[in-house]
Amino acid sequence: MPDRATVPVSSFVVEGIDAIPAALRGAAVAIGNFDGMHLAHQKLLHEALRAARSGGVPAVVMTFEPHPRILFEPDTPLFRLTPRDAKARIASALGFDAMIVIPFDPQFSAISAGDFVRSVLIDQLAISTVVVGYNFRFGAGRGGTPEFLTAAGERHGFKVAVVAPVTEIDGVRISSGLVRDALAAGDVGRANALLGYRWFVSGAVVKGDQRGRALGFPTANMRLPHETALRLGIYAVTLRRANGQTFNGVASYGRRPMFDNGDAVLEVFIFDFSGDLYGELVTVTFFDWIRGEEKFPSVEALVATMKSDVEQAKAILGSAGPGTALDRRLTAES
Repeated sequence: MPDRATVPVSSFVVEGIDAIPAALRGAAVAIGNFDGMHLAHQKLLHEALRAARSGGVPAVVMTFEPHPRILFEPDTPLFRLTPRDAKARIASALGFDAMIVIPFDPQFSAISAGDFVRSVLIDQLAISTVVVGYNFRFGAGRGGTPEFLTAAGERHGFKVAVVAPVTEIDGVRISSGLVRDALAAGDVGRANALLGYRWFVSGAVVKGDQRGRALGFPTANMRLPHETALRLGIYAVTLRRANGQTFNGVASYGRRPMFDNGDAVLEVFIFDFSGDLYGELVTVTFFDWIRGEEKFPSVEALVATMKSDVEQAKAILGSAGPGTALDRRLTAES
């Protein structure tokens, strides 16, 4: 596999089939939606990395945006765990050379499985190895299966690895849905254990109504997608700026029932920080859930509870440790 420095950072994400550079030909490719990049996905991803290293070829993630469910079930909200940029950040931290993003639109969804293999995997990428999950389906009408892909590999001379499901200790298969359920329940510890890293969201800091500042708790606010099904409540978090500075904090994801009961907003009170973050792109990482959102009998009762929230968050973050190896690589990024 070539030194990752030979692939410019600006080109880590390759947008579309026609933009695939010649440097990625012969790659070992992991293909999937990878929403969550959780432990089961990582088993598949590590298999692609192993194949790339043993063969001295590039390691590539191929994924689809938007998520196919958004095209096929437009009226069913989908809580995205890892939007495109989050997937790219994790793929880079794992050691991949590039992430190819294929626009999943009606035209692409109509391509047959055979045409996908010929036009994308062979003509554009000349792949050496492809790695997929046991339940991978592709092509029009979901006609492509791991068995179809294995037969194609035998005909065209590329290797195919099919990765079995990954289960928890209790025998439950790890899936993106399981992670979503954990976050919807406020069980951040379980979600993070299934992910193999601490879940995070990224976005621009926006102006709020500055009510927190008036209460003595100025916050950096982010608007998450409406489909975000994170449990409303208070969380122990860190906030990372684009320059790498990271601060501990406590966050509220909620509708502010004491005041306007409006759309859910993520509001982060950052410890030991003063300054203006408006417009900055930041990453908020979730460590644990503290309590649910409440409506208090008075502003004084709210402020007293907020002070308690701060102390609980400090205790949680103070004992959290550096996390997994993937957490440490994500944290080390500048």
